[in-house]
Amino acid sequence: MTTDIRWQQRFSQFEKSYKRLQTALAIERPSEVERAGLIQFFEITFKLGWKLLKDFQEAEGYTITSPRNAIKQAFQNGLITQGKYWLQALNDRNLTTHTYNETTARQVENDIRTLYAPFVQELHEYFLPRMVK
Repeated sequence: MTTDIRWQQRFSQFEKSYKRLQTALAIERPSEVERAGLIQFFEITFKLGWKLLKDFQEAEGYTITSPRNAIKQAFQNGLITQGKYWLQALNDRNLTTHTYNETTARQVENDIRTLYAPFVQELHEYFLPRMVK
């Protein structure tokens, strides 16, 4: 492998966003603004995560046509184990990008902390050793 493979470049972007998300998650009682930032960091990390899955699978010869397709194929290929939560996060991300409601934001924050952060960490841990240093 060489460092100019697209999925490796995408992982580098994903990793930067992942670290920012981890910083936001460390805030135990976020203000409204901090909560909005946490949700935004998750949205960015999630988008880079599914694109990483897309790029990696395309390098392996698969045709990926959408975020949902990337997630489902990654689950079938064993790249991720929490396919259900990835798809739920896709729905939540679409919800939070089109409207802002404090109750929804609190629920999404809770889901990020309890359901989504673990699978983002799993993705990071899956790809980290595959990177060429």
